[in-house]
Parts: sequence; structure tokens; C-alpha cells
Amino acid sequence: MVSFERLYKDGHEEVIFFSDPSCKLKAIVAIHNTTLGPALGGTRIWNYASEEEAIDDVLRLSKGMTYKNAVSGLNLGGGKAVIIGDPKEIKSEALFRSYGRFLESLNGRYITAEDVNTSVEDIEHIFTETGNVVGIAEIHGGSGNPSPYTARGVFRGIEAACTKVFGNRSTKGKVVALQGAGSVGRHLGEMLYNDGAQVIVCDISEKNIELFLQKVPNAKVVGVNEIYDVECDIYAPCALGATVNDDTINRLKCKIVAGAANNQLKEPKHGDILREKGILYAPDYLINAGGVMNVSIEFEGWSNDKAIRMVDTIYDTTLEIFKISDEQNIGVHRATDLLAEKRIEAIKNISGKYLGNLAHRFPGRKTRRN
Repeated sequence: MVSFERLYKDGHEEVIFFSDPSCKLKAIVAIHNTTLGPALGGTRIWNYASEEEAIDDVLRLSKGMTYKNAVSGLNLGGGKAVIIGDPKEIKSEALFRSYGRFLESLNGRYITAEDVNTSVEDIEHIFTETGNVVGIAEIHGGSGNPSPYTARGVFRGIEAACTKVFGNRSTKGKVVALQGAGSVGRHLGEMLYNDGAQVIVCDISEKNIELFLQKVPNAKVVGVNEIYDVECDIYAPCALGATVNDDTINRLKCKIVAGAANNQLKEPKHGDILREKGILYAPDYLINAGGVMNVSIEFEGWSNDKAIRMVDTIYDTTLEIFKISDEQNIGVHRATDLLAEKRIEAIKNISGKYLGNLAHRFPGRKTRRN
């Protein structure tokens, strides 16, 4: 049983439940904080074991988006959405268009994008009903699939970590244990391969592994449970979160943890344990922000050059956070939180939460229907 206390204990402004039985839509949108602007975060489709599990996920992820957008310097708040169900069974044009109509009713307080099990094609259906969506196809003024930009940002974060640990940003000759060979993992693996790294990879999907090996032909494939035990320089989690936990943390044989997955630390204490063990953690919600940086400029007019310039700043920001961590003698995860919270608090003093319609800020955005 879900209580109001549970929904709002982490400072969420709004949690909205949508349903449309005609198309099997069951969705939850969590708007965590809009101090910096309208909440931006992707829509994830997952076959959750229970509605309580879905609620826990959307609350955790939406709070993470607040911090990600803040520390990345974006004028956007944090939010997230989940659609409950097996994507192989429920995905349809009707479902996404119904969902788009629900999002339109939020008056621009939440902007969505791709996430786990949603694609550009799915986003296009949402875009038919609402302009409050990014990651749409380039033909409609969007930037398309954000995965290459997410991977680029993670690569820049890995380079920053290598600079800190090894004194050189190159990954040449480094062994990287890459957990997850999905879209972002494939792009990241290719960048590492081209830079001269040796990649060890795992994934639950044989198809993903096949596609990965086309990009990274010399990669070594291991089992999904073996990835924690391999001798490596860098452990790069690029699947679901919380893989750094009580069961795995003592198995890691690496000097750096840096990957694309959200919420890699199951609990904050795991960040402290990594530090005690001498393992450098590159903050996940900063270095995986390349995708959201990329789509954030769609409303003002997207360009590849501008997106790349924004994403490449992740290298310097990551080094800045490492410096704060050293100076204040705190874990990197805590230093990242401090940087994000400082910015939110400063803007909160002059603005408050975002209330206006998105169209007032971005008057040129139309839906596909228009």
C-alpha cells in the first residue's frame, strides 16, 4: 500500500498516475524538482514485478534526473516516467499516443524522451499528441537517438578518471569490463576499441553481444555474473542500476568505476566503500548526461556541433568534482551531490518552481499533428 509520505519523502513536487485500459497503458510520471526549469527525463517501459516496484523506480530515477540536469548546467528540472508492462506485448501506436495526450495535460511541467525499451519511433507517436517531448527524429527538428551522445559523455568521464588515476587521459592498453552491450554500450565499446582499450563484455541478450562484436571484434565475452570478478582497470556498468552493492563490491578488481548506468551505487555507503578501497568512482549522473545534454537543445534549434561541445565539457566537470572530493575529503558521489545542490539552492532563492506552459518558453515547438 502506497502512502503520501512514501511518495513525497524525497521532496517530489508531483507524482501522477495515468491509465488507459483500451491500450493497456499504465504509467507513472514523477516530477521531482522544477527549480531550474521544466522537468526533463525519459520514459522507461519495464515489466515490473509489482506496482510498488515501479513506484520505487520512478521516484529514484526522477530524483536522479534533478541532480543530473543540475550538475550538467542545464536549465531543466528532474522528472522521470515509467510504463508498466512487457514491452513486447504492450507497445503500440495507440499506447504512445494516449500517453502523449496525458503528458500534454501536464502543461509543460514534464518533458519526456527515450529510455529503456523506448525508441525514436515510439517518441514520434508521443510527438503526434504533445510537443513536450525530445529525442524526436531529425526530420522533425529533433536529434534522433541520443545513445551516441550518452556514450561520448561516458567516454569523456572515463578519460577524466584515467587522467586522475594514471596521469594520462588515454584508455590505450587499459582493460575495461563493460557490463551491458545495448545501444549505449555498443557506442562506448566502439570508442574504447578505437582508442586502443581491451574490452571485456557481458549482456543478457545474445543479439546484443552479436551486434557488439561487429563494432568491437576483439572483445572478450564473459557471463553476466563473471563480469564482477575479471581483472581490469575500469569497470563500466552500462545496464541497469545498483550493480555496486553489498554482494559485488568486494569482487571488483578495478581502479575505476565509470559507466552509463543510472544509480550505480545501491546505497551512498557503497561510494564511501569504493573510496576506502582506493577505487575512483566517476559520478554516473554526470558522465552519462551526454544524451540529456544533446536533447536539451532541441527547443532552441539542435545542431550536432553544439551538442558535441556541450557533451565534451563532461571531461572538465568530472575533474572539478574529483578536486572537490579531494579538497573536502569526501566521496566523489557526495561531491557531485554538493555541486548540484548548491546550484539548485542558488536558483531557488530567485525563482521557485516552474509553473508556466512550455510553449511560453519555446513558442516555435509544434506536434506532428500540427
